[in-house]
Amino acid sequence: MEVRLKRAYDTAARSDGPRVLVDRIWPRGVSKEDADIAHWLKGLAPSTELRKWFGHEPGKWPEFRERYLKELKADEAEEDLSTLRQLLDDHQRITLVFAAKDTEHNNAVALRSYILNGQL
Repeated sequence: MEVRLKRAYDTAARSDGPRVLVDRIWPRGVSKEDADIAHWLKGLAPSTELRKWFGHEPGKWPEFRERYLKELKADEAEEDLSTLRQLLDDHQRITLVFAAKDTEHNNAVALRSYILNGQL
């Protein structure tokens, strides 16, 4: 299984596999056609409160990850986690798509780590 990460503003590629948007809101200025999103799993995005608290400040990254992973274990995320598990079972590669400018400190990075560490 391969889990790729890609910004919503980067060009979609056939090699991406199913592209899964993991943000709560649609990326500004990106058309649905250009984004080529197979699934929009809003339930895998951090809560609005957590996202605003984090503000993509690298110093808050460890605590953000901890809080975000707790949110993923809540019942509200279960349906989207189930969909993600099915995609991972059905495809050799998926791409988690996100809008954040910071490509190292965002929920897609934390989610990918969560998946690859066998916590899904």
